[in-house]
Amino acid sequence: MDNITIRPAHPHELGVVAELRWHWILEDHGLPVTEGLPVTEREEFVRHFVTWARENASSHRCTVLVRGGVIIGMAWLAVLQRVPTPHAPQRASGDLQCVYVIPGERDSGLGGRLIDAVLADARELGLERVTVHSTPRAIPAYSRHGFAPSPRLLHAPVARTTSHP
Repeated sequence: MDNITIRPAHPHELGVVAELRWHWILEDHGLPVTEGLPVTEREEFVRHFVTWARENASSHRCTVLVRGGVIIGMAWLAVLQRVPTPHAPQRASGDLQCVYVIPGERDSGLGGRLIDAVLADARELGLERVTVHSTPRAIPAYSRHGFAPSPRLLHAPVARTTSHP
């Protein structure tokens, strides 16, 4: 047995999940930035993240990957209520976000197990579909777990752009 558990994050673990997010951003981009303001204190980011996670608990579900009592990965399922139709008065879709496994545990199938757990949660919730915005490196992993390009799913970038001196 590999001593791995995949389960919903407990509220008291949100600080640990925030630390994972902090390390991920440092790994990929250097110093994190939040809404245009540099976050220079890790503790400040963790406090902000925990508050955000608590305020958004009804729409954002965090699943954690645990080995021997230590959280080594996470994934978030954002659930979006959709406009009702006469045939489906209750509709929702999901977006898989922030799938992360710590560097020493990667490339062993754990990320795939995390993806599968989130998709099982989505099925249990009756979601119509789950989308993901992926890095090029992770596309094969998502493809192995049922994600495929869709000619009908379009997106328009609407984020503010900032000019850098």
